[in-house]
Amino acid sequence: MPRAAVLPPGVDDAGFRLLNDWQRDFPLESRPFATLAASVGRSEAEVLAAFRDWQRRGIVSRIGAVFAPRRIGASALVAMAVPDERLVEVATRVSAEPGVNHNYEREHRFNLWFVAGAVDAQALSSTLEGLQDEIRCPMLVLPLLEEYHIDLGFDLGARPARAVRPAIDRAGASIASRSLSDTELSVLGAAQEGLAIVGTPYAELGRRIGASETRVIETIADAQASGLIRRWGVVVRHHELGIGANAMCVWDVPDERVGEVGRRLAREPAVTLCYRRPRVLPDWPYNLFCMIHGSAREAVLATRTEIAARLGLDDFAHAVLFSGRRFKQRGARLLPAPAPKRSRATNATAGRGAHA
Repeated sequence: MPRAAVLPPGVDDAGFRLLNDWQRDFPLESRPFATLAASVGRSEAEVLAAFRDWQRRGIVSRIGAVFAPRRIGASALVAMAVPDERLVEVATRVSAEPGVNHNYEREHRFNLWFVAGAVDAQALSSTLEGLQDEIRCPMLVLPLLEEYHIDLGFDLGARPARAVRPAIDRAGASIASRSLSDTELSVLGAAQEGLAIVGTPYAELGRRIGASETRVIETIADAQASGLIRRWGVVVRHHELGIGANAMCVWDVPDERVGEVGRRLAREPAVTLCYRRPRVLPDWPYNLFCMIHGSAREAVLATRTEIAARLGLDDFAHAVLFSGRRFKQRGARLLPAPAPKRSRATNATAGRGAHA
């Protein structure tokens, strides 16, 4: 079994495959865990027990959607310059915001970095203005301008960590959000929290919102096909899997070249995220970002140095921001959670390879 990550105790070859192979294309059928079980020669009950244990231990964040950026709601990467003696206090306050899904310390004058999301741009602006008024620290708001590689799946068998499948097919594409139907709002809003680890998770989600299992499965499949959902599958927490170091690497690339350079950088196997965000002068002169993850700081730095030398990236002004403390990590909440409903729907079985 490949061992790029130091997998936690109790994760055998079958467990490795369950965690690694189903980070995307998780089955859209009535009993998906039975399909996973068949793929590794285990029983459905054993697979359910394993995923419940991994979720309890924090190895698995959830099973569900990674939404495509800018297709649903509004979000931004935000940085704050916080005095060291206030960092924990401020990070705790930021993490308490429902719309904040990632919140990390990083090695820079702007030392607190988080991702904030909301149902729309107005709500996002209101949240960030409220935080700045309360905390009173310098803030950078860096919305996504262009994506070159955004996925967040980790190939646990590669060295260093790599997204499970390249996601550069939409590199540089103009992406616009659209209005969602009531059904999409209900199903995708409920799915933000992830599937329940039960034998029929889509039926369980449907019971919560008053929809049939078939409607839930079809809505998720359509959202994938239309690009609303970038990835549907197991979302792991890389720290708990032994991927203990990560660096946000940034460069100031001339605007006329940033697209070409970004697409080249996105093709590097070690790059797990790559995108363009705005400069905020004079405090933040960088416009090209990528993330590199690895088992240790030295490995990440060596990988970054090799890539930069080969692509000529360090001809541009640059910085490397290693992460420190992780204050919050969870999936984005970009949609309102639907109110629970009593469902009269029968547990109709979707005709997509359902198991008896």
